This record gives sequence, structure tokens and C-alpha cells, in this order.
Amino acid sequence: MKTLTITGTDSTPEIICDPEQGSVTMKGDSYPENSFEFFYDVITWVEQYLESNKALQVQLHLVYMNTSSVKAMMDIFDMLEAAFEKQQAVAVQWFFDPENERVEELAEEFREDCSFPFEVLARG
Repeated sequence: MKTLTITGTDSTPEIICDPEQGSVTMKGDSYPENSFEFFYDVITWVEQYLESNKALQVQLHLVYMNTSSVKAMMDIFDMLEAAFEKQQAVAVQWFFDPENERVEELAEEFREDCSFPFEVLARG
């Protein structure tokens, strides 16, 4: 598999999907005009990577997400949940600014729906 790199903009996060590290990292705001189109390659990459049965670590440094970005993230978390149910090592670390309660609440809501390791961490 190849590394997938998406350069961030004012309305889209920087995303790096690295098969060597077994990681997906997202940083920034996420309110693209078409979230389905924007996240398509990421969702496809995660789906293909999980087929390898290797461990996957997702690190999120998201500041703001619109509703359709939340839906795309739910799709990714659903894939992680399915992999975890098959004993695959998957985990999420969601870093948030302690002054941004909305992001912390969103991350906590996601965590409640997931049985795989999911940390919500204030970054200092």
C-alpha cells in the first residue's frame, strides 16, 4: 500500500495515511463542500488497510467538523469497530484544545459508541 497524503486547506484537514507506521493522522478543520467526495480516498484506504489485519492507530487533531464530516468519521469508526470485533488491534486518540468544549463533547460521544480503545486527550 502507498501512503495517502491530503494537504490541508482552510476548510479541510491535513490527512496522512501511513501504511509503514500503521497510522491515520488528521489535523485541522473539516467542513468541505462535499464530505463524501473529500473522505472517499481516506475511507477506501482505511478499508483496504484493515484487510491486511495489521494494527491501525488513528490520531485526530480536529478543531471543527461539520455534520457531513461527522458522518464520514462515523463510517471510519464503524470499520474500526468491525475490525476490532475480529480481534484486530485498532485504536483512536482524539486530541483537543481544552478551551474547545464542543470538540471534547463530540469526541466523548463517539467514544461512547465504540468498544475499541478510544482516548480523548487534552493537549497542553
